[in-house]
Amino acid sequence: MIRRLGPRGLRARLVLAFVLVTVLGAAAASWSSAGSASAALLDSTERRLVETVTNRIEEIAPQIGYPPDREELDRLRLGVGADAVVTYAELTAANGTRLGLIDDAFRAAVGGGNRLVTRRVVVDGRPWLLIGTPVLTTAPDGGRTPSGVEVYAVHDLADVQERIDGLAWSAVGTAAWALPPAVLLALLASAGVLRPVRELRDTAERLAAGDLGARSPPQGADELAELTMTINAMAAAVETSMTAMRRMQADARRFAADVSHELRTPLSTLTAVLEVLAASADGMEDDARESTRLAIAETRRLVRLVEDLIEVSRFDAGTAVLRRETVDVVGVVRDCLRARGRLEQVELVAPPSMELALDPRRLDVIVANLVGNAMQHGAPPVRVGVEARDDELWIEVADHGPGLDPEVLPHVFDRFYKADTARGRAEGSGLGLAIARENARLHGGDVVASDGDGLGVGARFVLRMPARREDP
Repeated sequence: MIRRLGPRGLRARLVLAFVLVTVLGAAAASWSSAGSASAALLDSTERRLVETVTNRIEEIAPQIGYPPDREELDRLRLGVGADAVVTYAELTAANGTRLGLIDDAFRAAVGGGNRLVTRRVVVDGRPWLLIGTPVLTTAPDGGRTPSGVEVYAVHDLADVQERIDGLAWSAVGTAAWALPPAVLLALLASAGVLRPVRELRDTAERLAAGDLGARSPPQGADELAELTMTINAMAAAVETSMTAMRRMQADARRFAADVSHELRTPLSTLTAVLEVLAASADGMEDDARESTRLAIAETRRLVRLVEDLIEVSRFDAGTAVLRRETVDVVGVVRDCLRARGRLEQVELVAPPSMELALDPRRLDVIVANLVGNAMQHGAPPVRVGVEARDDELWIEVADHGPGLDPEVLPHVFDRFYKADTARGRAEGSGLGLAIARENARLHGGDVVASDGDGLGVGARFVLRMPARREDP
């Protein structure tokens, strides 16, 4: 499984996003301002230095003769300042340690264009400004022509770089100072955004817990308020549907219980009459005898169905009562199989005895329904295992039939569920497994179903109940 990096909660993500946007915005604005200020500072410094050099040249140039000699070139160099070089033809007047920065390409740019040229260079991390200009002479008619004298100067920009670095650190500091108020504003904003979200979560939890009347009051007129109103409308629709469904279920259960009770007495009478007919069936003709036996079988099946419906109605009404007593569990299982004529057909794997406190009648019903289901829908041999595991009673019923299909497995305990929809009638009532599970849960246990997965076992049903040693 891939683990997601970063904050998991919505609040943390909102705060982080808000802080990142604020800090990055402040940093971008500060950095842009620092960059603009740095560029302006460099430009103004360059203009100032260029203006200084040209002013000194204009002051001294009219005082020298043309063509100049070496002394006049030195006087012009001294006027320009340190780290300067003045050239005329083969004559050169130079002084400074950084004149090597003035290369042939720079000299060619100045001499070839007869114009002032500047260039910024960085050597060993230190910035320098190179200035080169030809000295022009003014003719009587006012025209200006190159005199052949070229002046080059090198100026250190380290102090300007320090000021630029200060501006950069100031931008970093501004972004850092924006962090605390950004966090505070993010917490306040996230609290306002997440409050209705938390209320919706609480409402959803109440709805999931069964409180269908839970609602969230909408606040404001934004998207969260629209979502709240939508959820409230959905909850109202669910409440209406569930109320109607519960009413219909209650009516259906009451109807089944009433009909079952009403049918019980006439069915008992009919059964008695048919038993009398069965006693004299041997003297009847073949058709009459077969019809009588069929009527007896169908009546008995109807009686079992009515009894199962009455039992289910007790569970639905919450009137089923558990009567515990200390009994031999193995003896109850064996008696259950013997009473139904299945003791010889089933392999019983159990200890000699196991005394526990439970309701023996309900245990008899559970075992009878599980074994009956295995005999009817599975294939022999059917195995019943009884054992105690970790303070629990385990009774396992397994057959060697085709097993349970994956789509059938979730529904085996549903009432009246038929795995084969083409089979219209079955010997059982369709309630046996549901009644078995209800009786197990009444004991605080459960019945689970599984498939043998091709290990030689078909369907496998396991009853698990707390192993109580004494009567309550």
